[in-house]
Amino acid sequence: MNPIRANIVIRSEDYRWSSIDYHIQTGNKEGFLSTDFGQHDYEDLAETERVKDYREFMYDKGALEVVKGATIKDDVLEKERGRNYELTTVDRLRYKTRYFADSGIIGTKGFVSHYYEQFKDCFNTSRTKNPKKISGFKDIYSLKTLVQ
Repeated sequence: MNPIRANIVIRSEDYRWSSIDYHIQTGNKEGFLSTDFGQHDYEDLAETERVKDYREFMYDKGALEVVKGATIKDDVLEKERGRNYELTTVDRLRYKTRYFADSGIIGTKGFVSHYYEQFKDCFNTSRTKNPKKISGFKDIYSLKTLVQ
């Protein structure tokens, strides 16, 4: 909640160095972080359900003004409640690509190839880059491997 209280972001997962953002971006690749989130009743839940449940906990607790300062705004909380704290495919793609913008081009394989050829002199690399499929998304490619 610190980045929200500091008015840096409006959602915890929007903060680049938050653990919830890492879980969303990578699916906790290779079990890098604990997925119990300090909750005692999580051992029976699948990891995706744990993340969803933890997001609900964060939004509901984050909307309470326990300490003077910024909290999760009512409209943001209501939007997440209305979505039942589920992340859409668009949300996941946004979180995956947000800090990998140096891949430069995201789209169909032909689109990425075409624009890479036009702008390859702008990339700081001596190697030719080939489009890589973004796992979990149908026919979406980037110049950098984006994990699911």
